[in-house]
Amino acid sequence: MKTLSSARDLAEIRTRIAQVAASDAPRWGSMSAAGMLCHLRDALSCPLGERVPAAVKPPSIPLPLYKWLALRLPVKWPPGVPTPPEMDQRIGGTQPVDFEQDRAALLVKLDQFACSAGPWAPHPMFLAMTSADWMRWGYLHCDHHLRQFGR
Repeated sequence: MKTLSSARDLAEIRTRIAQVAASDAPRWGSMSAAGMLCHLRDALSCPLGERVPAAVKPPSIPLPLYKWLALRLPVKWPPGVPTPPEMDQRIGGTQPVDFEQDRAALLVKLDQFACSAGPWAPHPMFLAMTSADWMRWGYLHCDHHLRQFGR
């Protein structure tokens, strides 16, 4: 199970981020490559308590089961999950400024997140999460959006 607490898995995500080009088109959704870099940085800032997380509707299945399925099931996250307005770079998220500066800022935030031991702010849907949960979520969230851009 891949996680940002693994140096190898963290290096993989860093390499994939380095491969993203400003001209990359999304395979799904309407987010731009530049917007995706800022979205990931915003998302990693939330558990660190640096940004207020988006309000999310609770799932229709019991929360512990939903959390376990999302973090432990060996299946890639599917496309089509809408981005909350607070995390959408066209609405309330951090807007892209300069592609290379935004990439560099994401890589700094990624390392800060991966080195943190908490305390963690609650996840907007999963609520309380352990460091292991956050590291798994961080890998899965980055992987999801990097796959969105073919990386």
